[in-house]
Parts: sequence; C-alpha cells; structure tokens
Amino acid sequence: MRIGIVCPYSLDTPGGVQNHVKDLAEALLARGHHVSVLAPTDETDLPAYVVRAGRAVPVPYNGSVARVSFGPVVAARVRRWLKEGDFDVLHLHEPATPSISLLALWAAECPVVATFHTSNVRSRAMSASAAILRPSMEKVAARIAVSELAREMLVNHVGGEPVVIPNGIYVDAYERAAQRPDWRGSQGTVAFVGRIDEPRKGFPLAAEAFTRLARDRPGLRLLVVGGGDTAAAGGLFPPEVRARVDLLGPVPDADKASALRTADVYVAPNTGGESFGIVLIEAMAAGTAVLASDLPAFARVLEGGRYGELFRSEDVDDLARRLGDLLDDPDRRATLTAAARVGARRYDWSSVADRILQVYETVTEADR
Repeated sequence: MRIGIVCPYSLDTPGGVQNHVKDLAEALLARGHHVSVLAPTDETDLPAYVVRAGRAVPVPYNGSVARVSFGPVVAARVRRWLKEGDFDVLHLHEPATPSISLLALWAAECPVVATFHTSNVRSRAMSASAAILRPSMEKVAARIAVSELAREMLVNHVGGEPVVIPNGIYVDAYERAAQRPDWRGSQGTVAFVGRIDEPRKGFPLAAEAFTRLARDRPGLRLLVVGGGDTAAAGGLFPPEVRARVDLLGPVPDADKASALRTADVYVAPNTGGESFGIVLIEAMAAGTAVLASDLPAFARVLEGGRYGELFRSEDVDDLARRLGDLLDDPDRRATLTAAARVGARRYDWSSVADRILQVYETVTEADR
C-alpha cells in the first residue's frame, strides 16, 4: 500500500504527535508498505521517508506553542507531494490545526484518514473554526481519536463517529533499556520528562516537591529530560539541592528510555491540555513507578490508580507527600510496576499499527 502521512508540527521539536508519526511510519515500513511523511522541518539529516514541507512558524496553541507551516508556497509543495506520491490512502494528523494537514485535506483526491490528538473540549479556536472545518471534514473517510477525551472534543466541535486507537510505543525499547548506575541516587532517583519551560508540563511543581524531599534525603537524585532554559530551571533549586539535579536536555530516545529505566519514580506534574500521556506508557514499560497529576487523561491511562498513583493537580503538598511515600515503599512500587508492565503491552506498535492498517484497508476497499 502507498501511504502518505502528514505531520502538522515541526519535527525539529520533540512532541507526542511528531513521535507518533515517525514511529507509525517505521512500523508500516517494517510491514513492507511504501510510506512518505510530509512535515515542517529545518533539519537536513532526515530519515529517507520524510519530505520537508518548509520552515515552521511558532503559533500559540492548546496551552503550548505549535511550530507549523502554512501559506501559498507551502500549499504548492503539499500539492506536488500528493501528486508525486500517488497514495492509496492519506493519513492526516490534527487536520483542524492551521498547518499542512489542513492544506493536504483541501488538496486530497485519494481516501483520507484523520487522527485527532487534542482533547481541549472547550477549545475556542475549534469552536470558532467549526463552520469552516465541517465542509472540509466531509472528505475524511475515517476518523481516529487517540483517547476518549480526544474523541469527545472531535464529536463536540466537528462531529462524526471516530474510532479510538491510542498512541503507540515500542515497549521492548523501554523494557530492555540499559540502567545507568551513574544516574542513581543512594536514596532514590526521580525522573521528569518534558519541556522545562512549558507551563502546562508543570516542572516548577516537580522542582518544589523534589527540593522539599531532598533537604532530608542527601542521597536523592532528580533526572530531568527535555528542552528549555536549563539556567532558569537550575535556579529553581537551592545550591545544596542543585548539585543532585541532572538537567540532561533533549536527549536521544535511547537515553530517555535509560533515564526512565534508572528512576524509581517518574513524576508527571502536568497541569492541563493533555489528551493521552504517552510518556506515562513509556515509564510503565520501563518498569518505573508512575506518579501523575489527576488529569482525566492521565487517570484513564493509569486506570484510576491501578498502574500508577495520582495526586491532586497543581497541589505541590500532595505531590511531595505522595512522592515521599512511594520512595519509602518499595513493595508498593513493585506492585504498581508489575501491573503497569502488563498494561503497557496493549500500546505496543505491534498491535496499534495493525489497528490503524485495518482503518486504511476499510477506506481503500470502500473507495474501490
């Protein structure tokens, strides 16, 4: 099958949608399909399956900053890519975003599948653009939502009956990742993954909770994976604690997996704007106990506490207390991680890619 996939966000910046698109492309290629991914990027060292759509422009969106591409020059590139690709199916991600996914939807002549990742059910932007989007969305033969929350947003703003297929990960890559003794703390290791200067990721909450615990635990260590202003992040810690904080920056996937595999507890203090929480699944696969804010998306992934513990969102007192309890209770951590490793298997690309392929086959058969 000839498959075209469009990622609306720049591949230069790590993100859930970008990672999903790249992993899906590689899973489909491994099954023998022809795959081409169109995405904004300034990079030149790209996988062979990626086609550059142009440079990205930062736009505030969903409590974050999305790096997207649009305009007449980009639209011409999209049309050329579609013509040269001659795809059996076109898979668009976040087509409601004003980027190349929407441009590709307007220009598409083959069957179209769309995946929606966003879960902001009160999105003003989506409400304002619904009248414009609805006629365009009639071209979409099948709709996928990565979570029940994303499905709810899609139904409320755009309509339709999407199927829920979650984001995927390569579970073995996390389960078999190498532990790093040089990253271990004698009294435990905590990990945080996410952009440290993106407010909704909640890094200041993690920093404050860690500082409170570290004052009485000289052997406690914090691993921080993600881009952002490391100097400003380091300033959140007093000098006696800062020495035990490793600001690793935006590391390769293998190092991220090792950080999660090494940690005793992964903390996800996100404050909102999450539709799924793929990094929770990554931590679960790595065998790391998860402590996450009680956002609806996170509560669903953790099945209300079966696969990890939840604390009251934005409540640093509750976060610090529950983190300390988990660090002091290896039996509780072992119970959580044993269940979570089994639960993570349902998100492996070996099954997620097959479910997406079934959608492709349905729309191409209907088109024929």
